[in-house]
Amino acid sequence: MLINNDTIIKDDNPLMREKSKSVKLPLSKEDRDLLMDMFNYVKDSINPEIAEEKNLRPAVGISAIQVGVPKRMAAVRLVDIDKNDNEIIHEYCLVNPKIISSSVQKAYLKSGEGCLSVLDEHEGYVVRNARITVESYDALQDKFIKIRARGYLAIVLQHELDHFEGKLFYDRINKENPFEEIKNALII
Repeated sequence: MLINNDTIIKDDNPLMREKSKSVKLPLSKEDRDLLMDMFNYVKDSINPEIAEEKNLRPAVGISAIQVGVPKRMAAVRLVDIDKNDNEIIHEYCLVNPKIISSSVQKAYLKSGEGCLSVLDEHEGYVVRNARITVESYDALQDKFIKIRARGYLAIVLQHELDHFEGKLFYDRINKENPFEEIKNALII
């Protein structure tokens, strides 16, 4: 499937508010191909030359609903730094992921969140859990996995899983006080 800035569904499309359905395993060829196309979008989007050539906006994740397919599938690829300043690359093609535990501590990105489906600016803190554990089938590894995520990875995973419920990041911004300080929150 051709996935680029023109084919990604925007937030004014009612489909973005629909709940996504679980995906039957083993994956059909159609579902696997779609997931790999989504993963390639995310991977290619951070290379400026490829992004310009293919009309891609930079991204660390994409959910199937964003390309018009209401299925619980998401591709994530991001580079993070561990506590020893080592670079870690997280790559997943998740199918039916679900959060099985989450921390009481909250977290947010100081610069706010963005989304391939949202073109307008929405300022404010998007408050999420600082740590989560996700269980999922991962098509890249071709097995069921458990991800213990904290910080940026946890935020990205929660953002993508919100899409399955028809939620967008700006739904989580405090309308009364968008930049309200959150006590004891992990600020990224």
